[in-house]
Amino acid sequence: MAFAPDAALVAPTVVARRDDTVDDYHGDLVADPYRWLETTDDPETRAWITAQNARTEAWLDGVEGREAIAARLAELWDYPKRGVPFERGGRWFQLRNTGLQNQAVLWTMDGPTEEGRVLLDPNALAADGTVALTALAVTDDGALLAYATSQAGSDWRTWRVRQVEGGGDLPDVVAWSKYGTAAWRRDGSGFYHVQVDRPRAGAEYLERAGAMRVMFHRLGTPQEADELVFADEDPESTLAVEVTEDGRFVVVTVAHGTAPEARLYVLDLEDPGGEVRPLVAEAESKVAVVTTVGATFLLVTDDGAERQRLVAVDLGDPRRAAWREVVPEAEAVLLGARHCGGRLVCHYLERACSRLSVRGLDGADLGHLEVPAVASLVAGPEGSWVEGRPDSPLVHFGLTSFTDSGSVWSHDLDTGATRCVSPPAAAVDPEAVVSEQVLVEADDGVLVPLFLTRRRDVVPDGDVPVLLYGYGGFDVAVTPAFSVSWSVFVERGGMVAVAVLRGGGEFGRSWHRAGMLGHKQRVFDDCCDCARWLVTSGWTRPGRIAVNGASNGGLLVGACLTQHPELFGAAVAEVGVLDMLRFDRFTIGWAWKSDFGDPADPEQYRTLRAYSPLHHVTPGRAYPPTLLTTGDHDDRVVPGHSFKFAATMQAAQAPGSGPTLIRVDTATGHGLGRPTAKAVAERADVLAFLEGALGPAG
Repeated sequence: MAFAPDAALVAPTVVARRDDTVDDYHGDLVADPYRWLETTDDPETRAWITAQNARTEAWLDGVEGREAIAARLAELWDYPKRGVPFERGGRWFQLRNTGLQNQAVLWTMDGPTEEGRVLLDPNALAADGTVALTALAVTDDGALLAYATSQAGSDWRTWRVRQVEGGGDLPDVVAWSKYGTAAWRRDGSGFYHVQVDRPRAGAEYLERAGAMRVMFHRLGTPQEADELVFADEDPESTLAVEVTEDGRFVVVTVAHGTAPEARLYVLDLEDPGGEVRPLVAEAESKVAVVTTVGATFLLVTDDGAERQRLVAVDLGDPRRAAWREVVPEAEAVLLGARHCGGRLVCHYLERACSRLSVRGLDGADLGHLEVPAVASLVAGPEGSWVEGRPDSPLVHFGLTSFTDSGSVWSHDLDTGATRCVSPPAAAVDPEAVVSEQVLVEADDGVLVPLFLTRRRDVVPDGDVPVLLYGYGGFDVAVTPAFSVSWSVFVERGGMVAVAVLRGGGEFGRSWHRAGMLGHKQRVFDDCCDCARWLVTSGWTRPGRIAVNGASNGGLLVGACLTQHPELFGAAVAEVGVLDMLRFDRFTIGWAWKSDFGDPADPEQYRTLRAYSPLHHVTPGRAYPPTLLTTGDHDDRVVPGHSFKFAATMQAAQAPGSGPTLIRVDTATGHGLGRPTAKAVAERADVLAFLEGALGPAG
């Protein structure tokens, strides 16, 4: 093993208490001896957390080079960051960070490249930076800003309204919102939002979240007076609300849990006595509204198109048989489209990299926008991949890659001119780094893309430290992205390998379905096949590979680690879903059953039990050094997953192997709105762990 033995010796031993809790799952008796660790705020759990953090700190203190890693990470992190500017009513808005500010600051300007003034600085809301701006929406005339803040990394949001001209807040407060954004009425009289029933006081970060409903908040009225707009009969429906560009229609998207297939309901605001009525009545396909032409809706959908297409649906006759194709399916995956300057700017994924093309509202091919071969579009603050307005030819978009720390571009649809208005500012020399994509043949013959990023002078000598990252789930596309942490790992002689696993959204509907429900094991197999390829291709050896992922990617790490510990020299599972028999009992976990399956269903239980990381830790087995990270306020994947897995691994580790460490951050959650200072500290510890576990580059 390459891990630092001296550091392991000075780390104090923490033995978690075991109890006799046993559950009956469809006739199987399953022990859960660390159930008490699910209650984060219990004094015994808090004492365990304190002891575990001390043990982890002691181990990391023994890693040579820890201070140098932390100093370099902070130095490289300190560069100006600018988001994609967007315009409302002649005013422009942009998120900016000078470098190490804990939270990005919202600016308003008279033009997209002007300096402007600060409109909202979240750093002034909490001295430690733990109050974050998590969502925003500006009225069509640019006069009012609805903004949501969250505390300590929680998904719970509180909405307030700020006057753009004067900068003062109105008295309106909308609390206990979760997910989604605000959707303003065009007249600025109020906004729509998604409300969730508040759990019991004191249990907001742990208990199962209640049903969602769409509400309308009228400015100047108390939240108690908010009007119910839509509620679904299915308590496990997830809702989203938007108002169309012309201001005429309220659109409610309804999905079962996190399933990508959805229904659409529409409220016509021009009809005084109108009711919400279905536009897409069955959740048989993905559907997303792009724009409207009168009462005709342009939708991106995978109905009849594996990789999605754009169709026109008339509200007067919304039957699927009457849908008209506007933009046909292509070889690349159509992720979405934006109505800009009377045209459609379409965002495609080709081999997990972004491409942009322009179409007329009638579907006519009007050419494409040049973007780098290995790059991704960056979503703007209101969630769009491309920022633009229907009446303006000016388009803005952000790009990133493994070597591009974030650049902002503008394009004029009339002239075809494209220019970079904000170049990447991180102190990374792209000429010194090589980033490429290879195809790994999985054991079933399917080709799995793998991005490799390394220093140009690093060659396949069989001993290169490799960080293998993956996700593989929920139809989420993993595409080229910049990470300061990855850049430091590469700078120190390592290679970052990012796997495009089945279960994601990179190649259309079948790619996602090939890694969900009963096929979830395929995701783990793909990742392990990538690890084997890294060895057989001559780059490295198993003892120099660390597997890493977060959230659903933490599940990936846990499954790969417990099934094939011989393939890895280290593992880092961040905010991971690790107990597949109880994930649905906490906060929003019930929504994941659409991708994972339901433990209450006997057949799906057997699938979940077959790979649940917590239930496949074998006593006395030699596992590689493992680091788990979580936040004590994570109310998406509750920290009990990581707590129980850490205790189980520590009790099972064979003598001389390991160690299993856990790092529990305070006043942080799943990652949303994490202050820069906390993010830098965590990434420094992860890098120090990797170097201590894998050893430095040769």
